[in-house]
Amino acid sequence: MPSALEEIKRAREQADCLADAAAVEAALDRMAGEITARLADSNPLVYAVMNGGLILAGRILPRLPFPLEVAYLHATRYGHALQGTLLDWRVRPTHDLRGRTVLVVDDILDEGHTLNAIIGHLKEEGAGEVLSAVLVHKLHERKAYPGMRADFSGLDVADRFLFGCGMDYKGYWRNAPGIYAVRGL
Repeated sequence: MPSALEEIKRAREQADCLADAAAVEAALDRMAGEITARLADSNPLVYAVMNGGLILAGRILPRLPFPLEVAYLHATRYGHALQGTLLDWRVRPTHDLRGRTVLVVDDILDEGHTLNAIIGHLKEEGAGEVLSAVLVHKLHERKAYPGMRADFSGLDVADRFLFGCGMDYKGYWRNAPGIYAVRGL
C-alpha cells in the first residue's frame, strides 16, 4: 500500500496543467494593473484569506506601487476535505474597518460561499467599500448567487479539482507554480 506522501507526489505527477507559471505571471501583472488603477489613491486595507490567499498576496502585493496596509483573516469551508462544509472562522478581522476601503485577496472563487460571507462580515463591521481579488475563477453555475465574480480575477479555469498557486490538494501543493487539475476528480 503506498504511503500518503507517495499518493500526494503521484497526484502532482499525474495532474493536468491548466495554466503554467508564465500564464500565472501574466495574470498577476494584469490584476496588479487593474488593482492599481482602482485603489492607488484609496489607502486600502488588504486582507489575505488564509491559507490559500497567502500565496496570491505574497505574489501580487509587491506589484502594487502604492501605500496599503496588510492583514490576514482565516475563514474556511474545506480544511483538508475535498468538499465544503460549514464556514469556520478561525481568525476574524482585527483592524478598525469603519469607512475603509478593503481588498480581500484569496486563491479561488469556486462557489463563493466563503468569500461572500467574508465580504458580508467586513461590511457589517463598517467597511466603506469591500472589493475582492482571486487568482482563479472557477467556471460553473453553482455560485453563491448568479453571476458572482470577484472584482479582480486572474484566470478563468475549468470546473475541476485544482491545486497550485495557493490552492491545495489534501493540504499540499499550494507551492506549485501553475494551476493544476487532479486527474479523476
